[in-house]
Amino acid sequence: MNKKNKIIHFTILGIIILLAIIVRIYNIDSIPAGIYPDEANNGTNAYDAQLNGEYQWFYPDNNGREGLYLNFMALLFKFFDVSLLTLKLPSITMGVFTVIGVYFLSRELFISKPRLALIASHLTAVSFWAINFSRIAFRAIMMLPILTFSFYFIFRGIRTNKWWDFALAGFIFGLGFHTYIAFRIAPALLIVLLVLFLMQYGFKFIKDYWLSGVIFITFMLLSAFPMLYTFHTHPEFLNSRTGDVSVFATNENGLVPVLTETVTTSLLKFNVYGDQNWRHGYPPYSTLEPFVGIMFLGGILLSTIIFLLYFYRRLSKKIRNRKLVTHGLLIAWFFAFLAPEFLTTEGLPHSLRSIGVLPIVYIFAAFFINFIIERAEKHSYKIYFTTSILMLTLLLLSGFCSIIKYHVYWATEPEQAQAFNKSLTDIAHHIQTLPQGTTKYVITGPLTRLPIQLLNEKTINLHFLYEDELAKINTTKDYYILLPHYNDNVINYLNTIQEVNIQTITSSLDSSFILIHPTK
Repeated sequence: MNKKNKIIHFTILGIIILLAIIVRIYNIDSIPAGIYPDEANNGTNAYDAQLNGEYQWFYPDNNGREGLYLNFMALLFKFFDVSLLTLKLPSITMGVFTVIGVYFLSRELFISKPRLALIASHLTAVSFWAINFSRIAFRAIMMLPILTFSFYFIFRGIRTNKWWDFALAGFIFGLGFHTYIAFRIAPALLIVLLVLFLMQYGFKFIKDYWLSGVIFITFMLLSAFPMLYTFHTHPEFLNSRTGDVSVFATNENGLVPVLTETVTTSLLKFNVYGDQNWRHGYPPYSTLEPFVGIMFLGGILLSTIIFLLYFYRRLSKKIRNRKLVTHGLLIAWFFAFLAPEFLTTEGLPHSLRSIGVLPIVYIFAAFFINFIIERAEKHSYKIYFTTSILMLTLLLLSGFCSIIKYHVYWATEPEQAQAFNKSLTDIAHHIQTLPQGTTKYVITGPLTRLPIQLLNEKTINLHFLYEDELAKINTTKDYYILLPHYNDNVINYLNTIQEVNIQTITSSLDSSFILIHPTK
């Protein structure tokens, strides 16, 4: 590219990144409508860690979670205190870095196609799937920039033969073990990549890059060591989440039929029947928007054809071509990171469990869009110009619709509010409006109390009780009792002690909770 084209190119990239930031941070205090207990559990662990200075590599409660995401959140709490923004800021940050990582990985894989990299980063920036998980305090989103940047530096290192590229690649890759359970499939992808390189370059590849491989492994082990040592000393952490939902544990009808169902369901979510969990998607719509979904199908089909073609040429005619490695990696990445979904039976289709394929899905779509433009360019300028305008229009329209879908339609659905337990967040905020001198009791379970507790860590005279602990309520002082829903047992008990006033507090999106106060 000449200087003028570079300025235009990086200006567009800057706009894409800015757009990614805006759509991920806009109205973060109210969209999603509440804090899901799993998010609050992450926040509570992070708050306790920074309060006590007890940061952990692995947090064992709630079925176990790798600690990098929670420790990042803890540092934010330490310097900026607890808020909805600081709770979600790790995900927002990782979501934006994913957009950047997709750009750099695409640019390195398709080094002569800078337009493809812009399209892939744009699709990642504006997709409902990516926006949604960039605004929820789940650690899975942290895996995506780790994957994209580590493989970017691997391919950059192959091109430049600079040791620090391999060092960066290894160190970033090792951090992946501190992110999300699905990352454990990534070493298998490295093995596939090594096989592809050997097919492409022969054993000369080992001769040329053995030292680079040693540097990569050394830095990978350096950053991964704390987690690997934790798993060595606590082997029970390795399968803390997978045992109950594995296809191997629930295959009364036979493994093959179960796998057939899980694979089919997983693949259909992209274009036909998406994740029906309101926290993960927008039921009943597919995971991808129609235009992007069609381009994705075209991209993965074309990529497979190209891989098979150059695989055949390599074996039969000894022809070497970099496309063998590029498309082999994309296909292997796609199916490898669908495996966590393939191999489980609970809640399918599951766009969170398969989030590792997100970068590749949009690279496939961008690859096909760019392919269409390139084919048009070979015919005539008129066809090229018309095709480019059409693709640009569809890209912008699809992105606009996806953003509106999330921020306008999904955001105002009562089912979404219910999925994120909005009533618990409403209780948390309402507590802050009550007189400080009064005692506040929240009657709820161990998980549902977490969002309320997290947003009221510094609230005085606040007590959390279980339903069988009502005798602890001090009725001699002024008090308020808050319930997430109407509870006959609690209300009947209180009426036997003194006369109480019962209010149903209703807010937006049909969310409501119960407020009880002694009658004056």
